[in-house]
Amino acid sequence: MLSQVTEWHSSKTQIEKSLSLRVVRHSIHELKKDIIFNANLRGHDFTFHSTWGLFSPTQIDEGTEMLINHVEVKPNDVIIDIGCGYGVPGIPLAVLASQGKVHMVDKDFVAVEYAKKNIQVNNVNNCDTYLSNGFSNVPSDIKFDIVVSNLPAKSGRELFDIILYDAEERLKAGGKLYVVTISGLKEFVKRNFKEVFGNYDKLKQGKTYTVAVATKE
Repeated sequence: MLSQVTEWHSSKTQIEKSLSLRVVRHSIHELKKDIIFNANLRGHDFTFHSTWGLFSPTQIDEGTEMLINHVEVKPNDVIIDIGCGYGVPGIPLAVLASQGKVHMVDKDFVAVEYAKKNIQVNNVNNCDTYLSNGFSNVPSDIKFDIVVSNLPAKSGRELFDIILYDAEERLKAGGKLYVVTISGLKEFVKRNFKEVFGNYDKLKQGKTYTVAVATKE
């Protein structure tokens, strides 16, 4: 009798483990599916596909939305989005620069694949997106009216310097570099913008993020 009870408990435990494993596998399967969300940016509706591991995968983060809202875009502008993620702010800016061109680059191949997908989902035909660490793979003959970047706080001084000096080199005369950073870096950004461009303008400061611009003179 005791042997039967022990056997029953063992069988029950195995069944519970099997059921638990099935639940976990189902959850993992769901997590692998695209995250899909909608956003209204600068008066236009967008649908974005994303995945876990990309920056702000379930919604447009506050800093990026602030950046989008403060970039002055002309219809014919040529723009580059450095560190484009799954296509923001590049895709909304491409809609505003309807007769221009937007290059979206990222060093993460997953981000680039999702940016490509979102270009198609939103029927935007004036975007190119490709792998590039900053400007490293951007054709050298292209000059830009606008450079935009949501600069990660932990990217390091070295990467910031590379992006800043390369942006100054690749901008047309009168072109603008727009960045959003955590507000704790605003003085650092101000100092370096003035060093490289000779000017700095703070467009918007919130509790967490600050949007700034420098102009190539």
